[in-house]
Amino acid sequence: MAYQIPFEERKTPWRGILDLATGCYPRFLFGGSPGRALPVFHFHEVTPKHLENCLMYLAENGYHTVTSKAIAALALRGTHPGPRSVALTFDDAWLSLWTVAFPLLRKYGFTAISYVSPGRIPEADRTRPAMLDDGWQPSPKKEYLFSSWPELKAMHDSGAVDIQAHSFSHSSIFCDDTITGFVTPDYFPHIHLRPLLNDTDNYRYASGNDLGCPLYLQRSRMSDATRYFEPACARTRCMELVNREGGAAFFSRPGWEDLLRKTAGQETGRFETRDEQQKAIKEELVKARETLSKRLGSNEIRHICFPFAVSGMIADSLLKETGYETAFADRLWGRRAVYAGRNPYRLMRLKNQFIFCLPGMGRQSFLAAWKNSKK
Repeated sequence: MAYQIPFEERKTPWRGILDLATGCYPRFLFGGSPGRALPVFHFHEVTPKHLENCLMYLAENGYHTVTSKAIAALALRGTHPGPRSVALTFDDAWLSLWTVAFPLLRKYGFTAISYVSPGRIPEADRTRPAMLDDGWQPSPKKEYLFSSWPELKAMHDSGAVDIQAHSFSHSSIFCDDTITGFVTPDYFPHIHLRPLLNDTDNYRYASGNDLGCPLYLQRSRMSDATRYFEPACARTRCMELVNREGGAAFFSRPGWEDLLRKTAGQETGRFETRDEQQKAIKEELVKARETLSKRLGSNEIRHICFPFAVSGMIADSLLKETGYETAFADRLWGRRAVYAGRNPYRLMRLKNQFIFCLPGMGRQSFLAAWKNSKK
């Protein structure tokens, strides 16, 4: 039988339908009020127009924002932050967190939480212009740009952005030994979907420059998947062949894939041991907290949102030991809001488009917001 990725980790429309059918969405989405639930909304990259529309809706309808301490107080001790409370979260610390979100948060007097993978954050000598500054230009499309350390420090010091962990590296790993394809000139996946390679550099990811590199099925490093260390020598042979035979032009010749599979040969790599797996996952949790604490001068890094919303049993079992109080992670049958008395390591959020379902002037129906979330 072919390797199967667990249903809860697949990005499929059926998951949303299942959540709807089993009552996982809070009642305010269907005309009610939040009640004792605390709605938490997530963003990734943002544009000025969409984000300002969201913040304007919250401001005009009397909402206020809370950060990780309030989420933990509700989840752990049952202390609700009060009516019309919401939390806004921004994953990954894209450059737009600094250039767009931060200026708008300050404009409206709101706060937010950003979940950051420090292994992805670039060094810099200075901050870059933001949207209200002279010289600001939107980032080009198809570029993956993160906020820099000076920018994260400035946002953290302002008090407007509560920076927390998103694992150390936000990595995907190979989890099966069957070749599913190769890096071609068209290879340009999302940066977080470029898998870790078996290399002397612990954080070497496949890229469009690795023409001919064999690819395998992959899952999140924070899942319970056992990492497959692919045979590096087979990768080298394939890439050298493509380089000798014209680079990108190699992929125009008939039968190129069969030739690469033959070149890769029958060599096999190995799967990590249970001890290696546990050590690697623990390192992701520990290094995330330690690096953020050191670089930001903060002793408040106690919360995590798992990349891809995936937390396996191993990661889950290590959270308390590694100093985390709460975690956002997907789970079947989970309620998509924060409630008192629920598992603090399996909290769940809503897409940001559902902000407009909150009670207030201009309120949208669930169906309208659902359609917007699919755009």
